[in-house]
Amino acid sequence: MSIFTKIITGEIPSYKVAENDQFIAFLDINPNAKGHTLVVPKKEENKLFDLSKEEYSALMDFSYNVAKALEKTLNCKRIGMTVIGLEVPHVHVHLIPINEMADMQFQRKISVTKEEFEDLANSISANFGN
Repeated sequence: MSIFTKIITGEIPSYKVAENDQFIAFLDINPNAKGHTLVVPKKEENKLFDLSKEEYSALMDFSYNVAKALEKTLNCKRIGMTVIGLEVPHVHVHLIPINEMADMQFQRKISVTKEEFEDLANSISANFGN
């Protein structure tokens, strides 16, 4: 069972920003930038392209809606998106608010307090679907 499955089942807490029957989106606890969000299928699948075309399309559609909520919440030039998948064997999309190319580099991390995570998760969630 992946760490993301443990988050999905509630075994591990998260700063959830959006959820439906197929997907969950939550703040990355080791973020590249404020608002760095992970979008994860609830179905545990190791590789992105092992998803069916329908599941892949639904993941991208859900990610789009989360990205729109991020844009409404944060002051940034773009929402960058990447799928790497080496660190956790469970498909996940990184949505990263960016102002410069360095914001997409995974060697560069920022610190966020528990209160900042909570406030940010609530703000993004409030903008999801609006």
